Amino acid sequence: MAKLNVALLFGGPSSEHEISCATAAGVMGAIDRQKYNLIPVGITKSGDWILGEDDASKWALRKGDLATVQQNGTKVSFANNGTSELILTNQNGEQSSLGLIDVVFPVLHGPYGEDGTLQRELEAVGVAYVGNGVLASEKGMDKELSKDAFLAGGVPATPHVVIKFDDWMKDPESALEKVRRLGALPLFVKPARAGSSKGVSKVKDMSDFAAAVEVAFKEDNKLVVECGVEGREVEVAVLQGRNNSAPRVSVAGEIIVTGRDFYDFDAKYQDEDSVQLVIPAALTQEELQEMQSLAAKAFNALGCEGLARADFFLTKNGFLINEINTMPGFTPLSMFPSLWQASGIEYPRLIDELIELALEK
Repeated sequence: MAKLNVALLFGGPSSEHEISCATAAGVMGAIDRQKYNLIPVGITKSGDWILGEDDASKWALRKGDLATVQQNGTKVSFANNGTSELILTNQNGEQSSLGLIDVVFPVLHGPYGEDGTLQRELEAVGVAYVGNGVLASEKGMDKELSKDAFLAGGVPATPHVVIKFDDWMKDPESALEKVRRLGALPLFVKPARAGSSKGVSKVKDMSDFAAAVEVAFKEDNKLVVECGVEGREVEVAVLQGRNNSAPRVSVAGEIIVTGRDFYDFDAKYQDEDSVQLVIPAALTQEELQEMQSLAAKAFNALGCEGLARADFFLTKNGFLINEINTMPGFTPLSMFPSLWQASGIEYPRLIDELIELALEK
């Protein structure tokens, strides 16, 4: 059987560029080379598509300076002839074919890669791609739209208010009045369309609120303010069902943070000693079944395809969904593949499954 040509897209212009590179390293190291020809396509922070090195160690997550895609004089683009042929232009301007691409595996996080923009580009080419489509990506990336969809789908969501940059600049007092109605401190101020906890602040005193808003607006012109929730942070991984069947949901994992105010960027990627990932989480069978049911509802409410990770708080009054991540971290130690491994699907088989789902679309 002929190998499939898989283009792995990673990097990109968002502030999560480096995490995307680490995710790409995970896929490079685990994909079955007997089944797939892998073509690594790095996207620089300025948006240039280049031929990347097929070397997991180069892109792997590490402490200190994280790997980034640097311009190397090459250019990669899809042929403008109605096919999925990928064309390489080398440093001398000479062109050659990288082959017809069977599946694109985009592992970009944040704006451009995860908000529907890249998905539109791939659909214009007509090439199959792993993961969520345009609309689910747009909603999943936008905390305002996703929370609206969850509530409409019968999934309890964290209480929140939305503040837009222009409204804040014109009338901050009106925005503050909405925030006060959320209730007691602490508050979490988050960019509406960013991930990996970029631009997120925990506000324990309202004198710090304006500074938190300023940090969030550096990432996006819309932010979400949520009231602090007392509860356990628990997550499940979701895979699209085969042949139009119901979504499949993994066992649950729990995030336990020590020595930090919350599960921020450094806790996720630089300070593993401050966080403990417990898989499976200590839940009753009834709690797990409820959480899995809510995750499947949330997946369907956004119209998700392929994969997602659903993040919840388990409070004394039950579950509240925090968000769905439509392209979760995919390093071998990330929660998404770890949850599926605990559920009986090993990392290489998980990659196979996602590629097969993409080809079924």
